[in-house]
Amino acid sequence: MRAAVLYKTNEPLVLEEIQIDAPKANEVKVQIAVAGVCRSDLHFMKGEAIIRKPAVLGHEGSAVVMEVGDGVTSVAPGDHVILCFAPHCGVCESCLNGHSNLCDAHQKATGVMFDGTSRIHVGGEDLTQMGKVGCFAEEAIVPVTGVAKIAPELSLRAAALIGCSVTTGVGTAIYAAQVTPGSTVAVIGCGGVGLNVVQGARIAGAASIIAVDVNDAALEFAGRFGATVGLNPLNGDPVKAIKDMTGGKGADFTFEAFGSSETTTMAFDAVRKHGTAVIAGIAPTGDHAAIDPVALVRQEKTLKGAYYGSSKPSIDFYRMIDFYNGGELDIDGLVTRSYTLDQINDAYQELDRGVVGRGVIDYGIA
Repeated sequence: MRAAVLYKTNEPLVLEEIQIDAPKANEVKVQIAVAGVCRSDLHFMKGEAIIRKPAVLGHEGSAVVMEVGDGVTSVAPGDHVILCFAPHCGVCESCLNGHSNLCDAHQKATGVMFDGTSRIHVGGEDLTQMGKVGCFAEEAIVPVTGVAKIAPELSLRAAALIGCSVTTGVGTAIYAAQVTPGSTVAVIGCGGVGLNVVQGARIAGAASIIAVDVNDAALEFAGRFGATVGLNPLNGDPVKAIKDMTGGKGADFTFEAFGSSETTTMAFDAVRKHGTAVIAGIAPTGDHAAIDPVALVRQEKTLKGAYYGSSKPSIDFYRMIDFYNGGELDIDGLVTRSYTLDQINDAYQELDRGVVGRGVIDYGIA
C-alpha cells in the first residue's frame, strides 16, 4: 500500500509503497477513508515533538473495516468506523480509574501495537505508527479499541474530525472545564481544536465567547461557530482587553488551544479569581511557561491540562455524533479544503501558513 513516510524533520514526507501485516488478535485492518490535516502531525514534522523515525503520521481519521483478527466481535468487514489515537487496554490503573484517554499500556507502547511490535514496514525496517493509527496511508492495522463503529449514513468526513479535533475541543469545554451557562469564556488559538472549544462553550451555554488569534481571518471564521468577539494580540495586550471586557475580573474560563509557553501564560493571566484555565494545546518539547504562583494561591485559580478533551472516546464519540445529528455541532463547516494523499506536503505547507479551517486528505471512498 502507499503511505506518506516521515524520514527526517523539516523535510517533505516521502510517498512510497510500504508493507502491512495481517491483523493479530484483537486488531482490525482498515481502509482509510478520510484523514484530518492536524497541527499535532506538523509538530513531529518540524521536530517540535519527538517520534521515532521512520514514521507514518496521521491520527485523525475515519475508515472502513477490511479484516478482523481473532477475538474481534464489535466490528466486521464493511463497517464504517472512527479511528481513535488513544486506544485503551481496559485493565491498567488509568483505565480502571475512568481515564481511558490516558491508558498506561497505550502510552508505554508508543508508536507500536500493544504487544510492542509494528505492523507496517518499509525495506525490511519497522515503521512507527502515530497513535496506533497512522492514517497517512491507504490502510492501517489498529487495536480493536481504536475503532468505533458508526452508522453507514454518517459522513466519513465528519466522522474523521470527531476522531480528534471535535472531541478534543468540545470535550475540553464540556468535560475538562465544565463550562457553565451564562459564563464568559476566552479561547486562545482558533485552529481545529480552538474552533471546537468555541463550539463546546456555545453548546454549554456560555454567554460570551472571546476568540484570540493573531490571524484576523481565523477570528472571523471563529464567529461562524459561536465566538462573540475577536481579539488579535498584534493589536494590543489581549489579557488587558479580556479584563476590560469583564469589569477587570478576567474570564470565568480560559482555554489554550495553540500550544506554546506564551499562550499558556496568557490563559492563566486572563482567567478571573477562582476561575479555570485549561491547557489543550501541545507546546514544543522543552517549552516551559511562567506561572505566577502567588496569583495561583491567593486568587485560587485552577490550571489544568486536558488530553483528548478529558473524554472517553469509545463513549463520547457517540455524544459528538448526537450533537452533530441534532444540529448543535457544525462539523461540515469546519472543512475548508480537501487534498489527495499525493498532495499531503502541500496540505501541511498551507496549514503552516495559517489557512483557516480544517483540511482533510480524501482517499476517495467517502
